[in-house]
Amino acid sequence: MPRPDRGLARGIQRVTASALGPYQSAVIRVGFSATYLLFLLRELPHRHEMYGPDAPWSWDLAQQLISGNQAFTALMWSDNALWFEIVYALALVSAALLMVGWHTRATSVVFMAGVLSLQNRSIFMGDGGDNVIHLMAIYLVLTRCGQVWSLDARRARRAGTAVTDGEGTGRRRVPGEAAGVLLWAVLGAVLLGATVADGLGGTLWLPFLLWALWIGQGAWWAVNRKAPRSELRTLLDVIANLAHNATLFVIMAEVCLIYATAGWYKIQGSRWQDGTALYYPLKLDYFTPWPSLSGLLASSGVMVMVLSYATVIVQVAFPFTLFNRRVKNVLLGAMICEHLGIALLLGLPFFSMAMIAADAVFLPTVFLVWLGGRVTLGRQLLFRRRGKVPAQRGAADDLEAPAVDGDGSHTLVG
Repeated sequence: MPRPDRGLARGIQRVTASALGPYQSAVIRVGFSATYLLFLLRELPHRHEMYGPDAPWSWDLAQQLISGNQAFTALMWSDNALWFEIVYALALVSAALLMVGWHTRATSVVFMAGVLSLQNRSIFMGDGGDNVIHLMAIYLVLTRCGQVWSLDARRARRAGTAVTDGEGTGRRRVPGEAAGVLLWAVLGAVLLGATVADGLGGTLWLPFLLWALWIGQGAWWAVNRKAPRSELRTLLDVIANLAHNATLFVIMAEVCLIYATAGWYKIQGSRWQDGTALYYPLKLDYFTPWPSLSGLLASSGVMVMVLSYATVIVQVAFPFTLFNRRVKNVLLGAMICEHLGIALLLGLPFFSMAMIAADAVFLPTVFLVWLGGRVTLGRQLLFRRRGKVPAQRGAADDLEAPAVDGDGSHTLVG
């Protein structure tokens, strides 16, 4: 029987020596950036009415609200229409670049700034999924979400360097290094100007976080160039791993809290207790994109009751099943199906996409590796049908997989 102190030492070694859940964090990165990108594209014709100069929540009202809650939004730096277009375009571009994993550390910061700027400008625009995106955009800047399934991982692999936080490391010159340095310099200049002009809101955590990230990334680059095998390099790696693993744990706790509170609040409602709660939104015109389908479901009292009770049971039970892998995976599949149903029946696709992306933190690594292999195979078949044969690559290259401790078949919670 292993001694407790040895088990503790192995646990500390694991959380400091590696960034856990590389595939889960990559799915979260892709999921949330794709969700917000599609949302911004859908609302592109209506952007002025939602967040811009024609919004019912006018610039003056937003300024009064911001002065009270001290939130950050770059849209409050100017009421010029051109400035709004620039911020909206940056939010779009950063979401697309983060989705494909191009310089993830820098683009995740720009993505966070875009999300906070638009959402804090008009806080009444959203369907519930915006709150999840708001939180995850902040969390993503602390994760090493570019280890796999990213352009950064491919660039690092091609340069023959280790994959750490989505940036190439080592003495060798990395393709795209000049772009990374330029991004760092530009973001530093913008951050300095915003700090001097008091444009980062009235809270202390945001300027502290942004300056810590900017200084830390500069120190990381300098140490990797001058002393890649030094103790300082090891210390920076440990700090980054701890930040990543702690943030991943917070994301997991956040998802559990969302479902637990939603489930327990439903239990207290009389409509959920008698099993008729789902009947009412199916009869609202605003939530019926497919009236015939909604009417067919609402006409079956048994089905409405079963779905109402199943929703409550799954949400309440999920946090208690995390350490039982099989039951957890079954309930996880049930919740994903639930959100797909919400997207189809209630017309809330972006809320469902956001919640499915959050649920992905609990997906088994072996399933994500298999999924990555299927996507790679499909891409190869697509190129082959077009008459283009991609260069031969090994299975490890196709999956862009870093070394994984243990058998690699479990998530962080089994």
